[in-house]
Amino acid sequence: MAACGDYIRTEFPSIDDDLYKYVEGILDSSRDDFEDGDEVYEAIGEVLHEVADKPEKEVRKICRRLLAMLKGTPDGELHVGNDKRNNGVNKVLNAPVNLGAMAATLEDQVEDIKSIWVTTRDDGSKVDAKKLEKAEAKLQQKLEKRVGGDSGSVNRNVNATVALETASASQMTSKKDSRMEGKGGVNRTQDIRIENFDVAYGDRVLLQGADLTLAFGRRYGLVGRNGLGKTTLLRMISSKQLRIPTHVRVLHVEQEVASDDTSALHSVLECDHERSELLSREADLQSALDQGGGDSIGEELARVYEAMRLAEVDKAPAKASAILSGLGFSVERQAWPTKSFSGGWRMRLALARALFSRPDLLLLDEPTNMLDIKAILWLEKYLQSWPTTLLVVSHDRNFLDTVPTDILYLKAQKIEAYRGNYDQFARTKGERERNQQREFEAQQAKRAHVQEFIDRFRYNANRASSVQSKIKMLEKLPELKPMEKEGEVTLRFPEVEALSPPILQLNEVSFRYDSSGSNADFLFTGVNLTATLQSRICIVGENGAGKTTLLKIITGKLSPTRGTVHLHRNLKFGYFSQHHVDQLDMRVCPVELLQNHFPGKPMEEYRRMLGSFGVSGDLALQTINSLSGGQKSRVALALMCAAMPNFLVLDEPTNHLDIESIEALGKALEVYQGGVILVSHDERLIRMVCHELWVCGDGGVRCIEGGFDEYRRIIEKELEAQKS
Repeated sequence: MAACGDYIRTEFPSIDDDLYKYVEGILDSSRDDFEDGDEVYEAIGEVLHEVADKPEKEVRKICRRLLAMLKGTPDGELHVGNDKRNNGVNKVLNAPVNLGAMAATLEDQVEDIKSIWVTTRDDGSKVDAKKLEKAEAKLQQKLEKRVGGDSGSVNRNVNATVALETASASQMTSKKDSRMEGKGGVNRTQDIRIENFDVAYGDRVLLQGADLTLAFGRRYGLVGRNGLGKTTLLRMISSKQLRIPTHVRVLHVEQEVASDDTSALHSVLECDHERSELLSREADLQSALDQGGGDSIGEELARVYEAMRLAEVDKAPAKASAILSGLGFSVERQAWPTKSFSGGWRMRLALARALFSRPDLLLLDEPTNMLDIKAILWLEKYLQSWPTTLLVVSHDRNFLDTVPTDILYLKAQKIEAYRGNYDQFARTKGERERNQQREFEAQQAKRAHVQEFIDRFRYNANRASSVQSKIKMLEKLPELKPMEKEGEVTLRFPEVEALSPPILQLNEVSFRYDSSGSNADFLFTGVNLTATLQSRICIVGENGAGKTTLLKIITGKLSPTRGTVHLHRNLKFGYFSQHHVDQLDMRVCPVELLQNHFPGKPMEEYRRMLGSFGVSGDLALQTINSLSGGQKSRVALALMCAAMPNFLVLDEPTNHLDIESIEALGKALEVYQGGVILVSHDERLIRMVCHELWVCGDGGVRCIEGGFDEYRRIIEKELEAQKS
């Protein structure tokens, strides 16, 4: 590959690193599959044309040269002739071959072989529906016989009626795969390949004929618009509704840890079943030995000790404690029983257990939602050295730029795979889309030109053969589709009237929840905060430092223990709480929700309000329960803005929004004419919107000079000190 790399750099000196890595990755991964220079050109030709304005003939020559380097063949031995598969070398048969007889013989020998002489295509107009149903029924019976009572088998009846709240998956498995799994673990690869599968949620088909490949040891970021089925796909994998090798251990962090008397540290340790079994066995053998057991007991105990040494049982508590500490559990809190933690902290415990147990495939769904910025930075560093396979759904752009080695993109009921982090994915995807559109436009121009010739000489007897040739050529052209761009997400906050300052002032504000407590019980003291309609303030800090409490004091939901809050008489807050989405009436549709809260307006007005936040068309008439988390968040934002606030107080508004919606939220807040105070852990949104950074912690609230960069530097310094 080094020679190929040098050759590419020589021929295309202007190629950037991302495209170079992309081309190099394709050549490296497909070197054994390429059979001629044309196949290399089909794989990377478009990218090379984009890099340099070279004629097609020259780029094809370069591709043939690259193939020669990959195959270790002297360039002179690669020829372009009529027989491209044999590099131009004509092979002479000793005797004529009857292809029909050969095909019949092979079909008798192998039950499911496909003809290698006939190219078939999917043509729905020529399929007999009844015959197809019978064939599928026979195939279903054969598959059921093969897999027998396997608990991992999937429901293959795609047309089964499913309740709205449930999801179903179907997957066609090849006979080869069934035989491999039937050999009792002969194929022990840790790679996962799920081919040609469907996923449906109620009567909505989320994925159809999709393929998913997860190579062991790689970290995959699963991205796509809200409502396309990312979370559902994770659940299908973890529930074994999609067929994966039975020896692959899968863990999906979805539910919080049970609330009981088990300490946080012990809760993490007990998920290592091998360690628990070894310790239990050691205790039993030691008891037997104390009671006068013989030499056999001592020998077995020695074997258990050796197994404990290999499993590093003695190091487990330190490892578990380090993980808990990174996720925000102090040494003191690690000894607390799980029942003393809130739901959010028990979700952190579930994440800690997963990180400690190290399954073969770890599934994470929005892991940063429950974490503060310090814990997110720790998790990013921890996952960068994750030893097994990781599949994570996230809408945190910075997290996706830092953790994944690959991006899986859900679009149009398919999964597209891209090498690299999110930033590389965005560039490569844009390049692909531009190339696809150019190729489509070029083909359309060619079609129009040929069609013009056909129409002009259709009835000219002298040109009949040329016309027929052109018609056949048109029929053979592949069916290219124009680039379908996803609709851009736009959010619009209502216009507000200017207010003369002062707008909002907090003077020497202190707060504690227990009014009879001591000074040590204060959450924060001496807070002085001034805000105007031009303010863009972000409040950050560790969980429990008082960020949400401060917002509630600002909006009047809590009264300060000491100090005063001065507000402009015409100031009207729009408050978006972390739990705002959960408090929506899930039984009604978004239009009805607005009608119930703001009755008496025309239907068009409710539609307009929802449309300002990307909830339009049929989406506005679906029950809120059936919407994705991000769509619910946009409904909640629309409900908040229906009251026409002139100062927005937003507590973690990005928790369920997809990347495009977060980008749209940032742009909308930039042009909003009212004031903004924001609590968020999304680094990209903070950098887009906020001009001031207030840090909650150590019993106070202070302004950070240097903004988010300085805050990040402080956190990284703390993490380094914690690590040492």
